Amino acid sequence: MVFRRRDRRPPLRALREALWPRGGWGRAVGYMSLRLRRLPDSPEKIARGIAAGVIVSFTPLYGLHFVLSMALAWAIRGNIVASLIGTFINNPATIVPISALCMALGYWILGLPLDRRLMDNLGQAFAEGLADVWTMLVYPFTGNTPDWVGLRHFAELILIPYFVGGILPGLVATAICYWLTVGIVRAYQAARRRKLQARLQRLAAPEE
Repeated sequence: MVFRRRDRRPPLRALREALWPRGGWGRAVGYMSLRLRRLPDSPEKIARGIAAGVIVSFTPLYGLHFVLSMALAWAIRGNIVASLIGTFINNPATIVPISALCMALGYWILGLPLDRRLMDNLGQAFAEGLADVWTMLVYPFTGNTPDWVGLRHFAELILIPYFVGGILPGLVATAICYWLTVGIVRAYQAARRRKLQARLQRLAAPEE
């Protein structure tokens, strides 16, 4: 295949680079910023795409963030590629603090006592809950009986509090990212136009 890596990475190396990219997350963010500035759209449309990706990333629908961000970007006439970039605000380096914040805030808003053991094993709880959801989805094809009690507990203990708690920080992060994106892309596009105009003027100037 044309795009296959020449150096096949061992599984442990691939996992390590997914959690901490070569060059660090600073370089990865810089690359994303470069891709963002070069998108061929208006700053506002690109920012709407980023906003779609960011707000979706503050939901507990892991595994669906890409699809939902693209659908939301299409609905609000945002840039689809920018929406995918926006979802990277929730990455292996930030997933723990984002999840903990949303869960703690959700439990506080709903007036529920937060079980410390649930927070300590949040990843395992998500894995078990999503496994139950998958069993429910494929039930017509496999005949395996879904664990409705487990699904109900997953919804009550995780999904609903996470959704509720993710609204406020999600809106704040979305507003900040929208404002920053408009400014960055607008400045980049203006500088690019000035550079192009200067180049055209040099080409049009008569040779001495």
